Amino acid sequence: MSIEFKVEGMSCQHCVAAVTRAIQEQDAGAQVQVDLSAGKVAVQSGASVDSLQAAIDEAGYTVVGVGVGSN
Repeated sequence: MSIEFKVEGMSCQHCVAAVTRAIQEQDAGAQVQVDLSAGKVAVQSGASVDSLQAAIDEAGYTVVGVGVGSN
């Protein structure tokens, strides 16, 4: 499933690594692409949207929007 999260609080490569790690702890095979300038995190994963959003929140970032695709 393709999921796009709008995330606040990301500003550097450390943030990218922290968000990527948090998502991959939920789904080790997840593909994660972070766009810092747009504040977006695109994820290809079989994990639930809720679990991925919770992982991002627990990493210290705020999810302010979620879009789900069928890919």
